[in-house]
Amino acid sequence: MEKLFLLDAYALIYRSYYAFIKNPRINSKGLNTSAIIGFVNTLQEVIEKEQPKYLGVAFDPHGPTFRSDKFPAYKAQREATPEDIKKAVPIIKELLAAYRIPVLQVDGFEADDVIGTLAKKADSIDGVQTFMLTPDKDYGQLVTDKVSIYRPRHGGGYEVMGPKEVCDKYGITTPLQVIDLLALMGDSADNFPGCPGVGEKTATKLINDFNSVDELLQRTEELKGALKKKVEEHVEDIRMSYFLATICTEVPIELNLDDLTLQSPDEEKLTALFTELEFKALTNRVLKKVEKKPKTDNAQLDLFAEFAPNDAGDSKFSSFETLKTVAHEYKLVENEEEMQQIRDYFLTKEFLVLDTETTSTSAIDAELVGLSFSVEEHKAFYVPISANREEALRIVNIFKPLYENPKILKIGQNLKYDLEVLRNYEVHLDGPMWDTMIAHYLIQPELRHNMDYMAEVYLNYQTIHIDELIGAKGKNQKSMRDLPPSQVYEYACEDADITLQLKNKLEPELKKHECEDLFYNIEMPLMPVLAEMEINGVCLDTESLSETSRILTERMNEIEKRIYELAGESFNIASPKQVGEILFDKLKIVEKAKKTKTGQYVTSEEVLQQLKNKHEIVSDILEHRGLKKLIGTYVEALPKLINPRTGHIHTSFNQTVTATGRLSSSDPNLQNIPIRGEDGKEIRKAFIPEPGCLFFSADYSQIELRVMAHLSQDENMVHVFQDGKDLHAATAANIYKKPIEEVTRDERTKSKRANFGIIYGITVFGLAERLDIPREEAKMLIDGYFQTFPQVHDYMEQSKEVARKQGYVTTLFGRRRYLPDINSQNATVRGFAERNAINAPIQGTAADIIKVAMIHIYQRFKAEGIRSKMILQVHDELNFSVYPEEKEQVERIVLEEMQHAFPLSVPLVADSGFGNNWLEAH
Repeated sequence: MEKLFLLDAYALIYRSYYAFIKNPRINSKGLNTSAIIGFVNTLQEVIEKEQPKYLGVAFDPHGPTFRSDKFPAYKAQREATPEDIKKAVPIIKELLAAYRIPVLQVDGFEADDVIGTLAKKADSIDGVQTFMLTPDKDYGQLVTDKVSIYRPRHGGGYEVMGPKEVCDKYGITTPLQVIDLLALMGDSADNFPGCPGVGEKTATKLINDFNSVDELLQRTEELKGALKKKVEEHVEDIRMSYFLATICTEVPIELNLDDLTLQSPDEEKLTALFTELEFKALTNRVLKKVEKKPKTDNAQLDLFAEFAPNDAGDSKFSSFETLKTVAHEYKLVENEEEMQQIRDYFLTKEFLVLDTETTSTSAIDAELVGLSFSVEEHKAFYVPISANREEALRIVNIFKPLYENPKILKIGQNLKYDLEVLRNYEVHLDGPMWDTMIAHYLIQPELRHNMDYMAEVYLNYQTIHIDELIGAKGKNQKSMRDLPPSQVYEYACEDADITLQLKNKLEPELKKHECEDLFYNIEMPLMPVLAEMEINGVCLDTESLSETSRILTERMNEIEKRIYELAGESFNIASPKQVGEILFDKLKIVEKAKKTKTGQYVTSEEVLQQLKNKHEIVSDILEHRGLKKLIGTYVEALPKLINPRTGHIHTSFNQTVTATGRLSSSDPNLQNIPIRGEDGKEIRKAFIPEPGCLFFSADYSQIELRVMAHLSQDENMVHVFQDGKDLHAATAANIYKKPIEEVTRDERTKSKRANFGIIYGITVFGLAERLDIPREEAKMLIDGYFQTFPQVHDYMEQSKEVARKQGYVTTLFGRRRYLPDINSQNATVRGFAERNAINAPIQGTAADIIKVAMIHIYQRFKAEGIRSKMILQVHDELNFSVYPEEKEQVERIVLEEMQHAFPLSVPLVADSGFGNNWLEAH
């Protein structure tokens, strides 16, 4: 059988767009490509996996359809189409033209009518099996033995639904009864009424009892009570809904299989479109683009010779320049005399671009394989480094005066890595520094910042990718050490050269985006501070963790037994499917449980939190999950991350990841260690200072609320902080209309949640869910909050207005958060942007303040000869390993610098403490 695939374009476009709604794919031109990349990936997956002979894509028409003509309210309630989808549709049609895939569209008829008509025609052709690619349940009415739904699963993959699958899913006897079900249930998405009060269960029972809507309406006297009344009062609504739910299979369109025959794409057009959209991975995947390793020419140029053009390579599938098409002079330097020559030459320059080739992506473990340098665009030098430690140090020492020269500007891509690698060879990188990755992060915080990507966007240049040299990731991947210098030098030189070219492009962009102060005064001075912290690492008490593991595992096993007793059977608590079956099929803790699109019960933490009061088993399942995650993520994982050479854990502090400006950390992610609850405390207890030292922790008190007070200039909030009062208790006193000393702990907790929730744009519903209180009380809390702090509300509205006018908001330090969806006509999309407009200046300013404090503390420690070390930064907290004799001096410096990092209208306050471990100190 030959396969015919018919794709419902808009269903797939919307699905792709909303899949990325919290983390949209935006290219360097500011275009949201979420819908496009999702659609093309789906299309490509079908082509590769199913290899259909015939394929077409159906679109809804512009303007009215026969349904809206007959029932004007049809789909009238729908939110406006998001602007990014409107922009995506014509591009997707262009891409389909480049694929040579026909667009199927007929005025007056929706895509499902077009697909239904073509599927019906194909059903009568021998040797053709039709697959309708859509997540839409309406298509169930169309399936036959030769026509199936090819349905994307929630979370990935597809399911094929024929007559049996459709009937089993909806509890009916024939696929055509899907129309009857929809006629009774109605469809809120398409805005047709059905019979009010009739849901899926009741509709299924009625169809099983009466076989069809038509029969039901002729025999309503057999119904009883309220149901009889509902059906008889809404006969016309039911009939209209039946008409609206019926997919038309008589659309004036011919099925021409020759036109639908899948062809090879127009490579030139598709390449141009993918390049414009910045879809590098798709270019390689769709066009099977495999670039050959660059030829290495062992004949070396003179040390300072003029440029020599290289032969142009095959650029059939690429509009980018490459090393083969651009004139360049890259030099492999293996002679020590030449090394001294180029060092002396570089010492005459005002700047130096540097890069290192190493054996590992972990800077702590990496050994040098080579050094590359550039001081002029399209010119670079590579110096190989021996695996022998003594020889390596001898070569590195040649360049040590250059690296440590305080007057020469050091330029690099992810300089923190190079700084740490060079430290392993007793080199202390000095002088002003300029990092292209950090610069791009400030200019475009939500895009990628790797060199390959930036080279394509800013230079229209495709770099040699590392896997071309050492192979794809996996056990067979080589190390740079395995390759002779003659195969490495062009790749290494290119890195230095491209970094210089990018610096020259990004420098004016920093000025244009008004983030020079942020770059030169915060982010670049912070980089060596983070490097020092990563090099220092932190000690871990493995015995403490082993004991914690034993205690938590025992508790988890006890909870597991209790869960099995409450369930009346054993099951896999880690399986969402089995948990759902126990809770909703067996224990029936709620009547209508939420399901995924595939029909599986939703048992996410969010859902289970809402059901905690329905049955005690739910709390036990949540606690079991929390313990299992804690044990797997931290208790068992942390000891494995101890570096055998240093005996420390060396987390990576990421400066260019979060859009807000906050630091993140990885390997391990210390930002996610639970702060509340005894279990999280057990983890913190395992973090200890250096032998003979104390653990010191200093934590900003309510810094985001203090920033909110400054930004909003709300008089009441400012006075609370200036008077040194407890903001949460003061808020509760105003909301509950009582003296502050009479506020209960519960009232303070609720006010605290409201205080922090407001910053994140929490709704009445959200606060009610979080506090497990009635919505009326949640509304009272939020209303009371805004009555207490009226100017906070003004600030929030003003933030949204500023964002609407300029397309971004800024922190007090000028950090921008771009909000392209702030003027969207779609309320859901606009809502995300509005919440960010309020929160980004607050969270970003708080992040900038702690960065300033870190820089100043680091500088004071150096200036005052402090041996104690800053070892961790987690959210609004700084942690130190402190020599006892420096205890008072360290505390004084840290608190002074944290509390005076930036002048706000309210005091910055930091709490601090000492202990034998993190838990005791904090």
